Amino acid sequence: MTQVEVRPQAGKKAAAAPDGGVRGKGLGGNSVGLVGGAVIGVSTVAPVYCLTATLGPTVGEVGVQMPAIFLAGFLPMLLVAFAYRELNRAVPDCGTSFTWSVKAFGPRVGWMCGWGLLIATVVVLSNLAGVATSFFWLLAGEVTGSESVAALDDDKAVHILTTLVLVALATAISYRGITATKWVQYALVGLQLAVIVLFAVMAVSKSGEIAGSLDFSWSWMNPFAVDSFGAFTAGLSLSIFIYWGWDACLSINEESTGSARTPGRAAMLAMVVIVASYLLVAIATQMYAGVGEKGTGLGNPDTADNVFATLAEPIMGSGLGILLFVAVLASAAASLQTTFIPVARTVLAMSTYEALPAGFAKVHPRFQTPGRATIAAGVATGVFYSVMTVVSDNVLEDTIYALGLMICFYYAITAFACVWYFRGDLRRSTRELMVKGVMPGLGGLMLTAVFGQTLYDMWDPAYGSGSSVLGVGSVFVIGVGLLALGLVIMFVTERRSPAFFRGEVLTKETPSLVVPE
Repeated sequence: MTQVEVRPQAGKKAAAAPDGGVRGKGLGGNSVGLVGGAVIGVSTVAPVYCLTATLGPTVGEVGVQMPAIFLAGFLPMLLVAFAYRELNRAVPDCGTSFTWSVKAFGPRVGWMCGWGLLIATVVVLSNLAGVATSFFWLLAGEVTGSESVAALDDDKAVHILTTLVLVALATAISYRGITATKWVQYALVGLQLAVIVLFAVMAVSKSGEIAGSLDFSWSWMNPFAVDSFGAFTAGLSLSIFIYWGWDACLSINEESTGSARTPGRAAMLAMVVIVASYLLVAIATQMYAGVGEKGTGLGNPDTADNVFATLAEPIMGSGLGILLFVAVLASAAASLQTTFIPVARTVLAMSTYEALPAGFAKVHPRFQTPGRATIAAGVATGVFYSVMTVVSDNVLEDTIYALGLMICFYYAITAFACVWYFRGDLRRSTRELMVKGVMPGLGGLMLTAVFGQTLYDMWDPAYGSGSSVLGVGSVFVIGVGLLALGLVIMFVTERRSPAFFRGEVLTKETPSLVVPE
């Protein structure tokens, strides 16, 4: 049986890696530059949403060391970002973690790495859609001055229907192309950053006006001042979650100008903006509200679930305070839309390399987007959220808690893939050793440690919603169960697509992607 090279669509330049092995997939090239890529990365992280949901719980774990924990969580993300940058420079493929781990470790490890990314993204999409729905009705109640309108979110049928509408809208925007995505994101990300900067400035200017306010101290930046290792790892797990999503910049590498370098630089720029925003807001809210368990203190359980909802009016007043509700809604909605980018392009790559059914490799001829993969991601998100909401709010909550396991899983594999893929380069120079070996390897080890600690913590039924299955925590069952489901699907796929799993389609040695004639 002869072998023929798979060529890109007419008029499309193949985005081949230096070692061969990958080809362009018909995506619209030169559509996103450095700033556009960075904006998409910031949007996917959803900084305003992450802050309002994690400021309180992080203070509950580590107290005034919250800024230090945010910095500590940034470290493994920064180290892994070097792995992404170097791998993208060598193999600019929209499959990112999937493609790179296949070329480093082989098809089975690569497939499971891709699965970890896919299932994490679906869980995040469903969570973002639910949050956007809740803030939509909360904002509607504020605007109309009607408590009954705000209470519509408590109606399960209305909540699910609204969520499905938002998912459909986000799917439609992503389906129409990366350019449409980019301009929507400029507006939404700009709004978020402007509002949180205004909030932080006003919070600092009003610090000392209420009981519990604190004066700034450099000791807040010391992670070694956390009371216990358990509290440190719990806080670290929360802070790692709030950085997730910056790698969306790399998923659009085949659609970026200068695909080998621009996405990596965009990821670095996005992470700088994100960590600066987090530190600014963490310090400002801590100075204004303190960490006490009463009143507006960040340690108050009534405040922890939604810090901005509590502090909006005291800090910004009733007029400007509504901007925070708008910003949280914009943050969740923007992230909902951009989070479709990595999942759709990973599915496209996996299908192109025969790791998933061939139908998902279709690229829309006009919009030059992975149309079928985008729609499939939207349908999966809508079904997942609807089923989980109907079954039990506890199950949905525990699924979200299990998310950290998936994130650490595929990020760590990607970091180790960088070390192994470039193992022959590590002796060439100190620079090669550090950026391709030491830093990615250290980041992978840190995430592996968090993965193991999270597995241990999840076993306890008290983790998450407090529910259990046969005495084992529901979060553990869900997290491990979702990864095990990936193994089952992989074995089924292997029977249908043996060529990929034999290493005949995507390998480091093969000069080009080949399929049977």
